[in-house]
Amino acid sequence: MNLKATNNVEINKYQLQLEVTPEEFNKTVDAVYKSESKKLNIPGFRKGKAPRAFVEKYYGEEVFYEAAVDRLYRSIVMEAIDQSKLEVVSVVDFKVDEIGKDKGIQCTLTVVTKPEAAIEGYKGIEVTREPVVVTDGDIDNEIQRVRERNSRVITVEGRAAQDGDIAVIDFDGYVDGKQFDGGKAENYELTLGAGQFIPGFEEQIVGHNTGEDFDVNVKFPEDYHAEELKGKDAVFKIRLHELKAKELPEVDDEFVKDVSEFDTLEEYKKDIEKTLLDRREKAADADVENQLIDAIIEKVQAEIPDEMVENEVDEIINAFAQRLQSQGLKLETYLQYTNMTTDDLRTQYKPQADRQVKVRLGLEKIAEMEGIEPSEEECEAEMGRLAEAYGMPLDNVKALVNVDVVRADLANQKAVEFVKANANIKLPEDGEGEKAE
Repeated sequence: MNLKATNNVEINKYQLQLEVTPEEFNKTVDAVYKSESKKLNIPGFRKGKAPRAFVEKYYGEEVFYEAAVDRLYRSIVMEAIDQSKLEVVSVVDFKVDEIGKDKGIQCTLTVVTKPEAAIEGYKGIEVTREPVVVTDGDIDNEIQRVRERNSRVITVEGRAAQDGDIAVIDFDGYVDGKQFDGGKAENYELTLGAGQFIPGFEEQIVGHNTGEDFDVNVKFPEDYHAEELKGKDAVFKIRLHELKAKELPEVDDEFVKDVSEFDTLEEYKKDIEKTLLDRREKAADADVENQLIDAIIEKVQAEIPDEMVENEVDEIINAFAQRLQSQGLKLETYLQYTNMTTDDLRTQYKPQADRQVKVRLGLEKIAEMEGIEPSEEECEAEMGRLAEAYGMPLDNVKALVNVDVVRADLANQKAVEFVKANANIKLPEDGEGEKAE
């Protein structure tokens, strides 16, 4: 295959004039004849035994041309891109201009290339880092969540129902004196104050005692899902069978020993404080990086082809489909469940794809301008991390993963670190990271 000319027809769009020599073309046509002729019937010959010249005379000289072009297409495209030295992001058209035994293939390949990006002002970007503090209340809330997870449900006796109780009830609902569908249940467990039922229902159970029969009067909301009940007054006949409540464990050293590796409440609180501080430090760092990324997106200048964004959408959807598959769900099934189409999904992910393309272009330009490159040791370490993450031998990862892609990703990560190191980060008040009383 010979690249005869490279013509820039639009911004980021080129037409490559190509030639497949007659020798290469005829060799491919002959290979197609040997595989396809077995399917052809030629009068006077057994099936698959007719010479190529007879087949071409019977069906026409061009009988194998289309299959030959299909067979050559991938190598034509790959060699053309390689010879052009262009950074191609998409092939948008392939046209055969002339074809024949004596001419070979004269064709035109239209490609979209990666845009040349420009960026200025990426040093000294101003961002704000939020203060990182942990209060006594934060620690108490965390302990409360652990208490909730370790609670037990007990039967309540000797008092009336109150918010937070689990009321075991029979209910039978009436509208205009008639029962309605879905308005009756027995031994239903309702958590009072949780807002599970329509407004006013749970509040009217509060104050009643086990064994009582009573009415609850409510009004269905105007936007209620059942058309026949919207805005209607209703009466529910209630029988309160039982009251239950969560019993939380006491917060003491014994509790700490049960729920953690520590022996004392003081040690446990110190560990919670450290864990919360670490978590919030990471969140604050991530927020700073997001601010920097937003700034890079604003500063990058490039004529981004639509094809580049659409390719990124493809990548996002493919990754999403793989995550679904790992959970035993096909993308088609997900779309049915969510009443969405593939086009809906593409529209949903397009802003994210556009953002990712701009970020990548900006970071790549920064890495180029600052001479940022990962070392071979860093690339090897990243391959090892991928092998560990996927539970695969390192050699298998190296065979599957393009090292140039890994190198580019690492360079972009280092570019982010460079921008961060040169940013003007407004620090919080003195005492960041210390516990606030």
